[in-house]
Amino acid sequence: MDFNAALRSNGLRALWTRLKKHPLARLGPGVITGAADDDPSGIATYSQAGAQFGLNMLWTMPLTFPLMAAVQSMCANLGRVTGRGLAANIKIAFPPIVLYVVVALLLVANTLNIAADVAAMGEVAELVSGVNRHLMTAVVVFGTLLLQVFVPYHRYVFFLKWLTLSLLAYAAVLFTVHVPWEQVVMHTVWPRFTPSASAAAVVVAIFGTTISPYLFFWQASEEVEEMQANHHSESLLRDARPASTELRRIRWDTWSGMLYSNVAAYFIILATAVTLHVAGVTDITTAAQAASALRPLAGDFAYTLFALGILGVGLIGVPVLAGSGAYALAEAMGWKEGLERKFSDATGFYSIIAVSVLAGLGIQYSPISPMKALFWSAVINGFVAVPLMVVIILLVSKKSIMGDFTSSRPVIVLASIATAVMTAAALSMFFLG
Repeated sequence: MDFNAALRSNGLRALWTRLKKHPLARLGPGVITGAADDDPSGIATYSQAGAQFGLNMLWTMPLTFPLMAAVQSMCANLGRVTGRGLAANIKIAFPPIVLYVVVALLLVANTLNIAADVAAMGEVAELVSGVNRHLMTAVVVFGTLLLQVFVPYHRYVFFLKWLTLSLLAYAAVLFTVHVPWEQVVMHTVWPRFTPSASAAAVVVAIFGTTISPYLFFWQASEEVEEMQANHHSESLLRDARPASTELRRIRWDTWSGMLYSNVAAYFIILATAVTLHVAGVTDITTAAQAASALRPLAGDFAYTLFALGILGVGLIGVPVLAGSGAYALAEAMGWKEGLERKFSDATGFYSIIAVSVLAGLGIQYSPISPMKALFWSAVINGFVAVPLMVVIILLVSKKSIMGDFTSSRPVIVLASIATAVMTAAALSMFFLG
């Protein structure tokens, strides 16, 4: 019996058809970008915030949401309006040195972040399966790499969208433990803690994790991919007829995707606050450590949910990290790029993905600590984010780039506030370091 016959015989074809028509399958890049923001490194940061400061770091999520969404929506609009990724637009509007410095730093930061993420995934996979973490890390790395290289974008992105449901695991954890909801609401709007160097360091880490350069490049490039995958061969600058529909879709998709991301991060902080912090466990350095610490406090079910969530978002985060760097360098060099292309049509693009992911794997077997890799990734991202956000604001404000589709004043104001906040965060990082 062939594969299609098997599908017909057991009803899988009908299930596949229903899944493709599901509203989740019709969402754009926003939901994937949002989920990728809660990668294993991000989970470690949010877990540390909850474990160390309890409910008093919940306020950071409502604050970062509009700032993050404004920047990401500008990147999405830039991609759909111009039909080019972020790096390609920087190449047109700014001196080459600006582009090459940003892309080089992005590639280094992404590779270090990949190293920290795959290390966390291997550690969690060992906890769940009992199989050696290095072997599980290799399985994860080669699995994600093969999917990116050999599965066309329109099929691969379908599975990434369903993987975003793994973030719901952190909401489910809250049903297994006692949550003082009245206190949660009060501490969200009125945190109570003494400002200190350690508190400032955690706030800086949260902002650096939530507003990251790799997400800017990915969001813009995936709008271009979506445009081409849906057979919209023209940018809005060339064909403005679908502009109203497309920009409304982008606005809804991006803001809802970022909301989903921040709500999930809020639940991670809350789950660790009401379990680890209450039990006096206040020092968390990895996502896997957070999962392990939950087990004796919240039970096997909460532990399993937390661990599976780490694996799920890691399978999204690693491809986004590798892909964003590949888009940036390919656009800078003028190479053919895109996950919809075959390997033979975009050899340089896929080679960048392979090198980034394999280098991240190689760090596991080097003297470099994955947590040190994550630290330097955060430092580089903090250094790159501020000037890059200024560049994005300038790009979406230029009629020569955006035509009649320049960003609105409210979005520009929010993005400017985000830039000011990230400037303060970057400066704090150096002073606190």
